[in-house]
Amino acid sequence: MIQLFLIGIGTGNPDHMTLQAIRALNDCDLVLIPRKGANKADLAGLRRAICDEMLTTPGVRIQEFDLPRRDADNPDYEAGVDDWHDAIAKVWADEITRRQGHSGRVALLVWGDPSLYDSTLRIAERVARHLPLSVTVIPGITSIQALTATHAIPLNEIGAPFVVTTGRQLRDHGWPAGADTVVVMLDGDCAFQTLDPDGITIWWSAYAGMTNEVALTGPLAEVGDQIIAARAKARKAHGWIMDIYLMRRQQG
Repeated sequence: MIQLFLIGIGTGNPDHMTLQAIRALNDCDLVLIPRKGANKADLAGLRRAICDEMLTTPGVRIQEFDLPRRDADNPDYEAGVDDWHDAIAKVWADEITRRQGHSGRVALLVWGDPSLYDSTLRIAERVARHLPLSVTVIPGITSIQALTATHAIPLNEIGAPFVVTTGRQLRDHGWPAGADTVVVMLDGDCAFQTLDPDGITIWWSAYAGMTNEVALTGPLAEVGDQIIAARAKARKAHGWIMDIYLMRRQQG
């Protein structure tokens, strides 16, 4: 049986690796590193840098492989994602079988934490349709933690709830009911532009916790345009961007 270790690596900063993650990485036979195209080569490079720094066990093999791309033209978003996950699972299974056979320990390094707005666990379930598989999750530092650490703010007000959502949900459904604090992930279009900014403060970060982090904060009405410009500049400079933001609305 293949023992698949999904290892949370935080936001790509080697300092985010926990001792548990380092031990798991060194206990594996094979580390798979996905490639997402030339414009996101940094992502594979950061995973390799983590391996270079953290791997001390001789004989652990590292293998890069290409991921299929999602059909962005599919008008049915959920169906398109479902097909994409099937394709990724097939590639994973093929790579594991080719490089490791049907037994041994295989690691995949997952941005942030495998359980929060990440599809790695769902894809792993599909891999189990192709070969015998057990899954072990090593939790990692989330971008939410990195964001709040950068700005030195608590995630929630005293005794108050907060909501973690996506840019798509914010754009389509507006501010979530019942919460004065909202964390927004996976937002490629700056969905905060759809809100009435009055009374909203925003804390934003791109590449949270990394050496090239960019962060802005202030009243949404004042810094919204600055965030849009900074985001576009960072994306152009690096070819990719991972950003996150927290918004807090005045009560009353």
